[in-house]
Amino acid sequence: MIKDDLYEAVNGEWIKQAKIPDDKPATGGFNDLVDAIDKQMMDDFDAYADGKEKSDDARFNEMIKLYRVAKKFELRKKIGPKALQRVLSSVTDLQSYDDYQNQWRNWIMAGLPSPVSFDIDADMKNATVYALFASSPALILPDKSYYAPDKKQEHDQLLKLWTDMMTTLMDKLKYDKDEAAAIIEHAKQFDALLAPHVKSAEEAADYSKMYNPQTVAELAASTDQLDLAAVIKRLVGTEPEKVIVTEPDYFKALDEILKDHFDLFKDWAIVNVIRDYASYLDDEMREINGRFGRALSGSKKPISQRKFAYYLARDVFSQVAGDYYGKKYFGPKAKADVHHMVEQMVKVYKGRLAKNDWLSKATREKAILKLDKLGIQVGYPDKIPALYDQLKVDDGESLIANLNQLTITRNREMFKRWNKPVDRMRWEMSAATVNAYYHPFKNIIVFPAAILQAPFYSLKQSSSQNYGGIGAVIAHEISHAFDNNGALFDEYGNLNNWWTAEDSAHFKQLAQKMIDEFDGLPFAGQKVNGKLTVSENIADGGGLSCALEAAKGEADFNAKEFFINWATIWRMKATKQYDQLLLSIDVHAPQKLRANVQAQNQADFYTAFDIQPGDKMYRAPADRVNIW
Repeated sequence: MIKDDLYEAVNGEWIKQAKIPDDKPATGGFNDLVDAIDKQMMDDFDAYADGKEKSDDARFNEMIKLYRVAKKFELRKKIGPKALQRVLSSVTDLQSYDDYQNQWRNWIMAGLPSPVSFDIDADMKNATVYALFASSPALILPDKSYYAPDKKQEHDQLLKLWTDMMTTLMDKLKYDKDEAAAIIEHAKQFDALLAPHVKSAEEAADYSKMYNPQTVAELAASTDQLDLAAVIKRLVGTEPEKVIVTEPDYFKALDEILKDHFDLFKDWAIVNVIRDYASYLDDEMREINGRFGRALSGSKKPISQRKFAYYLARDVFSQVAGDYYGKKYFGPKAKADVHHMVEQMVKVYKGRLAKNDWLSKATREKAILKLDKLGIQVGYPDKIPALYDQLKVDDGESLIANLNQLTITRNREMFKRWNKPVDRMRWEMSAATVNAYYHPFKNIIVFPAAILQAPFYSLKQSSSQNYGGIGAVIAHEISHAFDNNGALFDEYGNLNNWWTAEDSAHFKQLAQKMIDEFDGLPFAGQKVNGKLTVSENIADGGGLSCALEAAKGEADFNAKEFFINWATIWRMKATKQYDQLLLSIDVHAPQKLRANVQAQNQADFYTAFDIQPGDKMYRAPADRVNIW
C-alpha cells in the first residue's frame, strides 16, 4: 500500500520480477533506458563497421574505425602484451625522480600516473576564463573513508581482492612471483601514504572548499622532490598567475609522501599502468582486470566484447556519438518541445522565488537574475567541438597505441584552453547519456536526448506523469543553482557570495534540516550520510515541489499520477555490494529514499492518497523539509 511505502507499492512487483544483468550491478528506470540505447547504438555501429551503412561525417567514421580496432580480440591475443610492455618500459627504466621529471609532462599528456592531477576548467572566481586546477591522484579503494580505523575489516578484505587480481595480472605478464609481490606491496604502501591527505567523497562534495588559489611558486614549494613549476610551464606554455588547488592538505603533505619513497612511487606507477592498460590486451586480461571492480559492485560477469568495443569508441568520441543519437532518435522537433518545457519550468521557478517568504528582496532579485542568465542545453549540441576533427585512428596500429595517441590529442587540446575564454555552451556529456546536470561554474543546465523518453517523458503520458518524471528532473537541475553548492555561485558562474548574511544563515539552517532528515536512515545494512547527499536532496526537494506546482497548473492535473510516476522513475534493483558502495561515495541518496522521503515532504501527497497519522508514510507537518 502507498500509505505504507510509496516506492514499494509502485515498484514492488517490478522489483520481484526484475533480473539484474550479469554484466551490471543494477537494473531499473535509468538502467533500462541505457540498455535499450546500447542495443540500438551497437546495432548501428555494427552496420557501419560492416559496410552496410555509410556516413559522410569524417568524425563519425573515425569513431567506427576505433570500434573496429577495439573488436579485434583475436588479433590482440595473437600479438600478446607487446604494446603494454612498450609503455611499461618507460616506467621500469626510471632510476630517480630526476628521470621522472624529464618525462613528467609527456606522461601527463598520455594519461600515465602522476602524483599530481591537473585539469582545466572555468575559473571559479572568473568563470569567463579557463584556469588550471591541481588535485591528488586516485586511491586504490573507492574512497578515503575505506581507510578509516572503523572500516579495517572491509579495507583488508577489499585490498586482498585487489592484491589477488594484481598478482594474477602480473603472473600473466610473466613477472617473477617474488618481484611481482614486492611491486604490489610497494604500490599499497604508497597508496597508504596518499590516503590520509586526500579528500573523502563527503569532503569533495563541499564546493566552497575547492577554491584555494596559489601562485606557481607557492605550489612548487610543496615539494623539493619534483619541480612543479617546470612541469606546469611545459603544460600550459608559460607560468600562470595562479593554480586552483582543490586539496590543500594533500599538497602540504606532498614532500613527505614523495621523500625517500621513490621505489614505492615507481612501483605504484607500474601497477597503475598495468591497471590502466590490461583491459586493452586479450579478453582474458580484460576479465582479470575487472575482478576488483565487479567485486565492489556485485556484477557477476564482465561486459561482452561487443559492448566493450562500443563503450570504448562511444566514450572517446562522446560528442560525435551523442550528435548521431540525438539527430537520429530525438530530432529537432522534440528538441524544441523539451526546450520549451524547460523554459516553462524556469518561469515557474521564478514565480516561486518572487513569492518566497524567507529570502530578502536583494537576495530574491539576485536569484531571479541567476535564472534569467541560466544557459539551457537540450537534446544534443548545436555544434561539436573542433577537438573531434583532430581525433584520428590508425587501424594498422594496436589498440593501446591508438588510445595513447587519442589521449595525447585530447589533453593537448585541454591544456591549450588555459587562459582562453570559456565556451559556456560546450557540452560535457554525450547526448546518448541517460542523465542530466547543472554546472555551477557556467550556470547551465543540460538535458541529453537519451533521458527524454518514457517513463521520464512521452507524448503518450499525461501531463501529470510527465511533470512527475522529466518535469521533476528539470526542476531538480534548476534547484542545483540554489543548493548548498550552487547557491555560492552567481549568475555568471563565479564563486561570489550574493546572499545577505541573514539569508545565508537561514538557508544553512534549512540545509541542516535536510541533512538531519536523511542522516542515519538505514539502507542495505548501512546508513545514509546526510552531509554527503545534502546538495542532491535539496535539489530533489526543490525539483519535486516546483514540478508539482507546474503540474497543478494543467487542466488535467492528477496528483496520484504525478507521485506514481515520480516513484516509477527511481525504481532500481541492485546488488547489496553496489548499494553499499554508493552509500560510501555517491552524492545521491538511495533511489528508494529519494522517492519516499521527498514525497513525504509534500502536502499534496497526503491529500492524494488520504495518508493519516499512524500510516507509515505519514510525517508530521513540522518535520517536513521544504527549502525551495
